[in-house]
Amino acid sequence: MTAQSLLVPRSRLLVLTAVALVPLLTLAGTGGVGAALAGAGAGLLVAAMIFDALRAWPRLDGLTVKVPEVIRLVKNRAAEITVQWAHEGAAGRPLCFGLALPPGVESEQTNYRVTVPESLTGVFAWPVTPTQRGSFRLPCVAVETESPWGWWALRRRIASRCELRVHPDLASGLRANARFLAQGGAGGFAQRQVGKGREFDKLRDYLPGDASDEIHWKVTAKRRQPVTKVYQIERTQEVYVIVDASRLSSRLFPGAGPASRPEPLLEHALNAALVLGAVAERQGDHFGLVTFSDQVHGFVRARTGSAHYQASREIIVRLQPRLVSPDYEELGTFLRLRLRRRALLLFLTSLEDPVAAEGFLRGVDLLRHQHLCVVVQPRAPDVEPAFARGQAARIRRVDDLTGVLAGHLQWQSARTLELTLRHRGVTSVTAPAGELAGALIQRYLDVKRRQVL
Repeated sequence: MTAQSLLVPRSRLLVLTAVALVPLLTLAGTGGVGAALAGAGAGLLVAAMIFDALRAWPRLDGLTVKVPEVIRLVKNRAAEITVQWAHEGAAGRPLCFGLALPPGVESEQTNYRVTVPESLTGVFAWPVTPTQRGSFRLPCVAVETESPWGWWALRRRIASRCELRVHPDLASGLRANARFLAQGGAGGFAQRQVGKGREFDKLRDYLPGDASDEIHWKVTAKRRQPVTKVYQIERTQEVYVIVDASRLSSRLFPGAGPASRPEPLLEHALNAALVLGAVAERQGDHFGLVTFSDQVHGFVRARTGSAHYQASREIIVRLQPRLVSPDYEELGTFLRLRLRRRALLLFLTSLEDPVAAEGFLRGVDLLRHQHLCVVVQPRAPDVEPAFARGQAARIRRVDDLTGVLAGHLQWQSARTLELTLRHRGVTSVTAPAGELAGALIQRYLDVKRRQVL
């Protein structure tokens, strides 16, 4: 840690200057009988001030401060930053610490005062509450001590390499979808699997009643007797959540609760992705995560385990909305080259922009023949058909009618896009931004139950 020091006058020095130094200098300038004595007194007082300042300058030498290089926090949850310090040869000396917290990390505490103990070391915990997800730097730790006579305060800023990684708070999303997390474990319930499965198991001799599409014709020709392929229901599937971090992801949407404040769409999407990852792991499937905008920013191949889930959390810590248009064709090319096995691709994006919708159609054409694609979009509260129930009650002025017609046009455009995607074999799902996690999980479990993948 590097340090920068600054010497500032304390209030008692300012009072001394106003009460003693200024009158002495004024008297010295009058030229009277006591001018020489006043000038000498002022000189001695200034010399004492300089002497006290020189004695204060080395009082923070030997002070060391240690802060962890990485501190993991959870958004909107109270936590503490632990600071360790040591000051050799300064027993009994007062110290005052302060942290230069970055925007997005709040604290009610302004400083921490301590007297150096006989052990010359100490530790304190600084309470903080992060309000934004992301990666932040704690630039420095500020320390202050006073001069021997208390006229000066020596302040030193000790640079820090500490990184504050604020992760999303998944508590509300996990509580809302707790029934899916319990499924398959203790207290869970079984689901009926539809279909005979697509995962090859083994070969066996032909039996009367076997369908013709189950016969392995190459092996039949080689053995000169009918041989049937046996399939098993897929137990482990690959599920990828693809999160859009382009310009449209910065729009504010309300949360699930009535008291929740609006947040960017990206925050809702990331929370939904991690909640789905926990559900997929509970179901025995492999979960993968992809983040992109005009290029692919992060790619975590589908796996399982706590280390894999932690890796998924790490790539989204620094992810922020970018003021660029999404490049779906670049994304489609990237995924086609890296995903060899058929997988369920869940796109968390917004296709309200017609240009973005056209780009998505071109990008999904590269993937839909090999993978099962589902696009999940947020639904704004005012986007609904003009003939829906309750719409007439909203129309009281001409401006209200304009808003209803605008919402109807957006709903009609979304409906047309949904039909276009359906013709391409892509499922489109819309849900309120605060309920994206539930929509993702419902679609994922439906695919798993029907064995569509």
